[in-house]
Parts: sequence; C-alpha cells; structure tokens
Amino acid sequence: MEYLYGKTLKEIKEICETYNQKPFAAKQIAEWLYKKNADDISQMTNLSLSFRKELSKDYSVGLTPFIKVLVSRDGTKKYLFQYKDNTFVEAVCIFDKERVTLCISSQAGCKMNCDFCATGKQGFQRNLSSNEILNIFRSVEEFNRIKNIVFMGMGEPLDNWQEVKKTLEILCESYAYGFSPHRITLSSAGYLPFLNKFLTETNVDLAISLHNPISSQRKDIMPIEKAYPIEQTVKLLKHFDWTGQRHLTFEYIVFEGLNNKSEHVNELAKLLNGLPCRINLIPFNTLPGTRYCGASDGSMQSFKDKLNKKGLLTTIRASKGQDIMAACGLLSAKERNIVPK
Repeated sequence: MEYLYGKTLKEIKEICETYNQKPFAAKQIAEWLYKKNADDISQMTNLSLSFRKELSKDYSVGLTPFIKVLVSRDGTKKYLFQYKDNTFVEAVCIFDKERVTLCISSQAGCKMNCDFCATGKQGFQRNLSSNEILNIFRSVEEFNRIKNIVFMGMGEPLDNWQEVKKTLEILCESYAYGFSPHRITLSSAGYLPFLNKFLTETNVDLAISLHNPISSQRKDIMPIEKAYPIEQTVKLLKHFDWTGQRHLTFEYIVFEGLNNKSEHVNELAKLLNGLPCRINLIPFNTLPGTRYCGASDGSMQSFKDKLNKKGLLTTIRASKGQDIMAACGLLSAKERNIVPK
C-alpha cells in the first residue's frame, strides 16, 4: 500500500486522475494532509464516500510514530523512528526560549564517512523517502511549535536530492505547510552533483560543512574532499548571488591543534574572500575511541577573534544534547540492528 503523506500536489493530482477525479479533489486531499493534519483517509469528509473507499484500497495516509524519545539535561529531545526494513533514524528537537528547531534526517546512515562523525561510522543503509523525512516533522511532540528546520541530522541531503526536493516543496509551498524558506537550512558536505540544482531550484538557506580549508588536511577527515574539493564548492558559491535574504554559513568543528592554527585562519580568509557568509564554530563532541580532541572554550574564543579580525563574521554555536548523544556528529541510531519489543 502506498502512502499519501509526502506526495506533492502534482503527484496527488496524478493519483486523482487515475480515479477519474477532478483536479480540485487533489487540493482537498493536500489540505487534509498538510493543513488539517488528517491521519486517515476516512477523515477527508469533503471527498465523496465512494472515492474515499476506493482510495483506501490502494493508499493510506502513512504516518509512523516515534518509538523512543530521550530528554537531555538541557531540554534537548532526541527521537528515534523505525521504518520498514528495520531502518532506524534519529532526529533532534532543540529549544531556545520560545524557538523550537527540528534537526531532521534525510538518510539512514551516511555515505560521506567523515572520520569524526558517528553517523558516518555506522555506514549507509538507504535514502529516506519524502514520506519518511516529513514524517519526522509531523510526528514529534513539538510539531505545532516548530519554528525552524535544519537538515543537519543523519545523512547528506544532496545525496538524496529528489526526495529532499519534494520535502522542501511540501514544507514551503502554500498548498502545504507554507514555511518561509529562510526558516529552513540544508547542510551539505559540499556534494557538488546537486548543489547547483539546490541553489537554483530552492530559496532555502545553505550550510556547508567545511572543518578544514587546507585540502590535504581535509581529505584526512572528510573523504568527500577527494571527489569534490572544497575549493570547487566555494568557486560555485562565489558565482551565486547572495545579496538577497538567503544566508550562507560554513560549519567548522574545532579540533584542538588540528584545524585552529594561524595557517587555518589565513587559509580560511583566502578561501572565503569576497563571499558574504558566516563561519559557525562548533565544539567537537567526543566519540568513544576517537583520535580527536575538542578545543577548550578559551581556544574557541581565540580562534573566533582571529577570524573576525580577518573580516570573517564568526560565531560559536552552543552545543546541546551531548549527554543523550544528540549533539552535532553524534547521531547514530545504534538500535538499528535491534528490533524493539
């Protein structure tokens, strides 16, 4: 049985055509799915009873509840979802006063295999469908309070571009949730095959995982550098018009003595020269058995000050949810090989 939730308006229209329904029926279904939050076709009462019965033979809404939630000392919440084929996916809700940010996943596991990331260490299972990605948004307890969405959970979003693109359409278009694209940020390690499509086909904000501006050193921690050097990524970004409301951020996990030296300050200034952007310094959240060491607060501040003096707008991101393995780089869905009772 197929799921309706996660279908675009165009796809719903195509479904309606197979049942000899007029186009306005698709708009009615989309409204039930994305505005009235129906969880069953029987609730779509402005559709004829006969159409609902026929539709229910082949389709269901397709919502999947989370199976576990952990709450951090700082209030951060980590949700675990189980999908078909014993696929486990995690997502995180982050709270900052009245603002709720949902950190969403686009893949089960990740192909990028960054050396410092728990998600990469678990390997890659599969891409998530638009139904499964949006289901995270729809099914967390904070659904009605979410103000911002960041594609910074498990997976490389641009490696699952078609499903992520559908998800972004449903989140942003007026027939569905109507989010401002500037309340959504997609994070990429610099996956070039679909970066230009993302830039030209959406208005969503972009965050690039940089972590080291020196190519030879970046290769040691981020294998993607071998196929898609950060210099090529930045070159593409410099050809894009950033004068509007759209924001560009470079994420930079700071490892003590590894990527926070004077040479890195100078190389960052050279690499990002002329590009309107922000550098977001991120504390490293230690993994068991890792060879990396996080920078001290003082070292983070010193690195930030040096970058700001070079004319690079730089901030430090507060790390939340570390005690429940919900902070940056820690999502791993370790239950993926265990079927909960």
